[in-house]
Amino acid sequence: MTTIGIIGAGNIGSQLARLAVRNGHEVVIANSRGPETLTDLVTELGAGARAATRDEAAAAGEIVVVTTPLAAIETIPAGPLEGKVVIDTNNYYPQRDGHIEALDSETTTTAELLQDHLPGARVVKAFNHIGAADLTGHASAAGTPDRRALVVAGDDADA
Repeated sequence: MTTIGIIGAGNIGSQLARLAVRNGHEVVIANSRGPETLTDLVTELGAGARAATRDEAAAAGEIVVVTTPLAAIETIPAGPLEGKVVIDTNNYYPQRDGHIEALDSETTTTAELLQDHLPGARVVKAFNHIGAADLTGHASAAGTPDRRALVVAGDDADA
């Protein structure tokens, strides 16, 4: 059983928490409003999940998913993520995130921005091309005919 830290409990984070618990993993999930605001989600998830602060989710996770708006990258704790695989689900939405020149000019990517903020982490990009509801609604077991593919990208093959 792997403990998965999830920083961000919105559409993607809550669906990934459901999938993780459903598949036998423990989940430690955090949001920007505090653990007390996650009572309903944690109750739904059951004994395999608990709410925490960002720092606690980062420290507890063997693998940590960062699924926050791009503007929140600076709030992600770097220290507890040192040496860990961090999965970045972010997409750049200028209308939400504000314009970021390096992204607009395509001289960097959202994953590279996160990697710059977390120099000791091993950042991998995933879950950003599938709608949140499809993560649980269309999930299927390995070997299922016509199974949907999940793109995973990064420059660390082990991660």
